[in-house]
Amino acid sequence: MAFASIASPLPDDQGPAPSPGGGLPAPLLPLITIIMPIRNEARYIARALHAVLAQDYPADKMEIFVVDGMSEDGTRAIVTAMAVGEPRVQLMDNPERIVPTALNRGVRAAHGEIIIRVDGHAVIAPDYLRRCVETLAAVDADCVGGPIQTVGETPRACGIALAQSSPFGVGNAAFRYARTARYVDTLAFGAYRRKVFDHIGVFDPELVCNQDDEFNLRLIRAGGKIWLCPTIQSTYYARASLGRLWRQYFAYGFWKVRVLQKHGRPASWRSLVPVTFVGALLTTAGLSVLVPPYPWLLAVLLPYSLVVLGASLWLAAHHGWQYAPLLPLAFMTLHLGYGLGFLGGLLSWACPGRGARASRMMHRLSHGRPETGGNTR
Repeated sequence: MAFASIASPLPDDQGPAPSPGGGLPAPLLPLITIIMPIRNEARYIARALHAVLAQDYPADKMEIFVVDGMSEDGTRAIVTAMAVGEPRVQLMDNPERIVPTALNRGVRAAHGEIIIRVDGHAVIAPDYLRRCVETLAAVDADCVGGPIQTVGETPRACGIALAQSSPFGVGNAAFRYARTARYVDTLAFGAYRRKVFDHIGVFDPELVCNQDDEFNLRLIRAGGKIWLCPTIQSTYYARASLGRLWRQYFAYGFWKVRVLQKHGRPASWRSLVPVTFVGALLTTAGLSVLVPPYPWLLAVLLPYSLVVLGASLWLAAHHGWQYAPLLPLAFMTLHLGYGLGFLGGLLSWACPGRGARASRMMHRLSHGRPETGGNTR
């Protein structure tokens, strides 16, 4: 079934769409539902929610669902305090404590013509909602969004953010660094037409990570389109340690396998590069032990090390030499974490019983802060 009917101008039947930068009269603007899936975000939630409340979009055209996975660090008290005298904000419980169930609760409660996910670890620009509405009205797309600027709050986090914003670090994930408008396969914090959910359903509750990646794959396979516009801007705060970055990307790789199983193909072929690299490392390491001449591993490891060094020096030259020692470690964490997670997913999901056990384990590991599922690779 074609998806063209979903990409009609917003709001429906209100005449020609405005050009980007223009605007409809306030009474004709669509109602927007913002869904914020969170858990244990006490350090960031006030900043994230304030950015949503401070939008240059009519207050009576917004509803905000903060869907909390039973936080234990004071997050709920912060949201409750900010909601006093603010009818736009509703705090909802998410006892399953994972992102997809939080998103689905928000979608089912939503009244908006446009639905937008905003993470508790992100800050959207003051004109984010307005630009999403203008872009949806101006282009043939079912979801729009923009590039995210990944930043850090410590020197180590700044180095990690640089690696995550580099094509060498994350491949052709355009929403990480693109500065030109284009159709893409996925993006972060997308603004979806409500009709999308009516057509293809909600987020897959099995996917602790990569749920929006899988949702966007379903959207595109149904004939929908996703448009990235550089004027739609947001900021995302990177992990502060390599250990947390490793856990994040290991989970991404692990759950990517489940997306592949469900659809018979990955959302993007870039997701297969890290596991191919890890497989080559393991194969050549085995050959180096068993088959003379022995330095087979160098055939993969040496070129990779040179490229890592080159990419690190290039970024350090442009952003500060203090990041040079950290960047090679950050790149290797991204690539090996994702690749080994993917390999772990292949081994786990190959056996249904083992896959179910691994799924429960990953659920338990994910009962901390929700990740930006599927959109950072």
